[in-house]
Amino acid sequence: MTLFWEKGFDMCSMSDLVDAMGVNSPSIYAAFGNKEALYREAVQLYVRAEGGAALRAFESRATLRESLEAMFETSIALFTAGERSRGCMIFLGGAAIGSEHAELRDFIQALRLKAAKTVEKRIRQAVRLGELARDTNAAALATLCMSVFSGLSVQAVDGASRRELRAGVTQLLAMIPFC
Repeated sequence: MTLFWEKGFDMCSMSDLVDAMGVNSPSIYAAFGNKEALYREAVQLYVRAEGGAALRAFESRATLRESLEAMFETSIALFTAGERSRGCMIFLGGAAIGSEHAELRDFIQALRLKAAKTVEKRIRQAVRLGELARDTNAAALATLCMSVFSGLSVQAVDGASRRELRAGVTQLLAMIPFC
Protein backbone atom coordinates (compact mmCIF):
# COMPACT_ATOMS: atom_id res chain seq x y z
CA MET A 1 0.00 0.00 0.00
CA THR A 2 2.72 2.46 0.97
CA LEU A 3 4.66 1.90 -2.23
CA PHE A 4 1.59 2.40 -4.42
CA TRP A 5 0.67 5.46 -2.34
CA GLU A 6 4.10 6.99 -2.83
CA LYS A 7 4.64 6.07 -6.50
CA GLY A 8 1.15 5.69 -7.89
CA PHE A 9 -0.08 2.74 -9.92
CA ASP A 10 1.60 3.50 -13.24
CA MET A 11 4.98 4.46 -11.78
CA CYS A 12 5.22 1.40 -9.54
CA SER A 13 6.93 -1.48 -11.32
CA MET A 14 6.71 -5.16 -10.51
CA SER A 15 10.38 -5.08 -9.49
CA ASP A 16 9.50 -2.26 -7.04
CA LEU A 17 6.76 -4.46 -5.60
CA VAL A 18 9.04 -7.50 -5.41
CA ASP A 19 11.64 -5.47 -3.50
CA ALA A 20 9.06 -3.91 -1.16
CA MET A 21 7.23 -7.14 -0.40
CA GLY A 22 10.29 -9.36 -0.21
CA VAL A 23 8.75 -12.04 -2.42
CA ASN A 24 9.31 -13.02 -6.04
CA SER A 25 6.99 -11.94 -8.84
CA PRO A 26 5.49 -15.43 -9.39
CA SER A 27 4.34 -15.34 -5.76
CA ILE A 28 2.72 -11.95 -6.29
CA TYR A 29 0.98 -13.18 -9.43
CA ALA A 30 -0.14 -16.35 -7.66
CA ALA A 31 -1.59 -14.40 -4.74
CA PHE A 32 -3.18 -11.49 -6.63
CA GLY A 33 -3.33 -12.41 -10.30
CA ASN A 34 -1.87 -9.15 -11.57
CA LYS A 35 -0.62 -5.73 -10.54
CA GLU A 36 -4.08 -4.18 -10.93
CA ALA A 37 -5.63 -6.64 -8.47
CA LEU A 38 -2.81 -5.98 -6.02
CA TYR A 39 -3.43 -2.24 -6.36
CA ARG A 40 -7.15 -2.75 -5.64
CA GLU A 41 -6.21 -4.66 -2.49
CA ALA A 42 -3.85 -1.86 -1.47
CA VAL A 43 -6.56 0.76 -2.01
CA GLN A 44 -9.07 -1.26 -0.02
CA LEU A 45 -6.54 -1.53 2.81
CA TYR A 46 -6.02 2.24 2.60
CA VAL A 47 -9.79 2.84 2.83
CA ARG A 48 -10.13 0.51 5.84
CA ALA A 49 -7.23 2.27 7.56
CA GLU A 50 -6.26 5.92 7.29
CA GLY A 51 -7.86 6.68 3.93
CA GLY A 52 -11.36 6.10 5.24
CA ALA A 53 -10.77 7.94 8.50
CA ALA A 54 -11.99 11.31 7.22
CA LEU A 55 -15.30 9.92 5.99
CA ARG A 56 -15.76 7.91 9.19
CA ALA A 57 -15.13 11.10 11.21
CA PHE A 58 -17.61 12.96 8.99
CA GLU A 59 -20.31 10.34 9.50
CA SER A 60 -19.84 10.15 13.27
CA ARG A 61 -20.75 13.75 14.15
CA ALA A 62 -24.13 15.15 15.12
CA THR A 63 -24.24 18.35 13.04
CA LEU A 64 -23.07 19.19 9.56
CA ARG A 65 -20.64 21.79 10.88
CA GLU A 66 -19.11 19.23 13.25
CA SER A 67 -19.03 16.66 10.45
CA LEU A 68 -17.19 18.98 8.08
CA GLU A 69 -14.77 20.12 10.78
CA ALA A 70 -14.00 16.51 11.68
CA MET A 71 -13.58 15.44 8.04
CA PHE A 72 -11.24 18.31 7.22
CA GLU A 73 -9.23 18.08 10.43
CA THR A 74 -8.78 14.32 10.03
CA SER A 75 -7.69 14.88 6.43
CA ILE A 76 -5.24 17.60 7.34
CA ALA A 77 -3.69 15.39 10.02
CA LEU A 78 -3.36 12.50 7.55
CA PHE A 79 -2.12 14.60 4.65
CA THR A 80 0.57 16.30 6.72
CA ALA A 81 1.74 13.27 8.71
CA GLY A 82 5.29 12.05 8.29
CA GLU A 83 8.35 13.67 6.83
CA ARG A 84 6.88 14.05 3.36
CA SER A 85 3.18 14.35 2.63
CA ARG A 86 1.74 11.86 0.19
CA GLY A 87 -1.74 13.39 0.16
CA CYS A 88 -4.75 11.19 -0.46
CA MET A 89 -4.05 7.91 -2.24
CA ILE A 90 -7.51 7.87 -3.81
CA PHE A 91 -7.72 11.47 -4.97
CA LEU A 92 -4.10 11.98 -6.03
CA GLY A 93 -2.95 8.47 -6.89
CA GLY A 94 -6.16 7.54 -8.62
CA ALA A 95 -6.03 10.55 -10.90
CA ALA A 96 -2.73 9.36 -12.36
CA ILE A 97 -3.89 5.94 -13.55
CA GLY A 98 -3.42 5.57 -17.29
CA SER A 99 -6.36 5.25 -19.67
CA GLU A 100 -5.39 1.67 -20.51
CA HIS A 101 -6.61 0.70 -17.03
CA ALA A 102 -10.21 1.88 -17.43
CA GLU A 103 -11.67 -0.60 -14.92
CA LEU A 104 -9.19 0.45 -12.27
CA ARG A 105 -9.89 4.12 -12.95
CA ASP A 106 -13.61 3.40 -12.61
CA PHE A 107 -12.99 1.62 -9.30
CA ILE A 108 -11.11 4.63 -7.88
CA GLN A 109 -13.66 7.07 -9.30
CA ALA A 110 -16.46 5.11 -7.59
CA LEU A 111 -14.69 5.55 -4.25
CA ARG A 112 -14.42 9.31 -4.82
CA LEU A 113 -18.05 9.52 -5.89
CA LYS A 114 -19.16 7.56 -2.83
CA ALA A 115 -17.47 10.12 -0.59
CA ALA A 116 -19.05 12.99 -2.53
CA LYS A 117 -22.51 11.42 -2.33
CA THR A 118 -22.11 10.86 1.41
CA VAL A 119 -21.30 14.55 1.89
CA GLU A 120 -24.14 15.66 -0.38
CA LYS A 121 -26.64 13.43 1.43
CA ARG A 122 -25.61 14.91 4.80
CA ILE A 123 -25.88 18.45 3.39
CA ARG A 124 -29.42 17.71 2.13
CA GLN A 125 -30.26 16.41 5.60
CA ALA A 126 -28.84 19.59 7.14
CA VAL A 127 -31.12 21.69 4.92
CA ARG A 128 -34.15 19.62 6.01
CA LEU A 129 -33.14 19.90 9.68
CA GLY A 130 -32.68 23.66 9.48
CA GLU A 131 -28.89 23.54 9.99
CA LEU A 132 -28.44 25.31 6.64
CA ALA A 133 -30.41 27.99 4.84
CA ARG A 134 -33.36 26.51 2.93
CA ASP A 135 -32.09 27.85 -0.40
CA THR A 136 -28.73 26.08 -0.06
CA ASN A 137 -27.77 24.24 -3.23
CA ALA A 138 -26.74 20.93 -1.66
CA ALA A 139 -25.09 19.54 -4.80
CA ALA A 140 -23.02 22.69 -5.33
CA LEU A 141 -21.98 22.85 -1.68
CA ALA A 142 -20.97 19.18 -1.75
CA THR A 143 -18.90 19.84 -4.87
CA LEU A 144 -17.22 22.75 -3.11
CA CYS A 145 -16.49 20.67 0.00
CA MET A 146 -15.02 17.83 -2.05
CA SER A 147 -12.98 20.31 -4.08
CA VAL A 148 -11.53 21.69 -0.86
CA PHE A 149 -10.94 18.16 0.41
CA SER A 150 -8.98 17.18 -2.68
CA GLY A 151 -7.28 20.57 -2.72
CA LEU A 152 -6.05 20.04 0.84
CA SER A 153 -4.33 16.91 -0.41
CA VAL A 154 -2.61 18.76 -3.24
CA GLN A 155 -1.65 21.69 -1.01
CA ALA A 156 -0.19 19.33 1.61
CA VAL A 157 1.92 17.57 -1.02
CA ASP A 158 3.11 21.00 -2.15
CA GLY A 159 4.29 21.75 1.40
CA ALA A 160 1.43 23.70 2.97
CA SER A 161 1.51 23.58 6.75
CA ARG A 162 -1.29 22.35 8.98
CA ARG A 163 -1.82 25.96 10.04
CA GLU A 164 -2.24 27.08 6.42
CA LEU A 165 -4.61 24.25 5.60
CA ARG A 166 -6.68 24.88 8.72
CA ALA A 167 -6.92 28.57 7.80
CA GLY A 168 -8.38 27.62 4.43
CA VAL A 169 -10.92 25.30 6.05
CA THR A 170 -11.87 28.00 8.56
CA GLN A 171 -12.54 30.38 5.67
CA LEU A 172 -14.65 27.79 3.88
CA LEU A 173 -16.72 27.07 6.98
CA ALA A 174 -17.27 30.81 7.50
CA MET A 175 -18.78 31.01 4.00
CA ILE A 176 -21.28 28.17 4.48
CA PRO A 177 -24.81 29.42 5.31
CA PHE A 178 -25.18 27.63 8.65
CA CYS A 179 -28.27 28.67 10.62
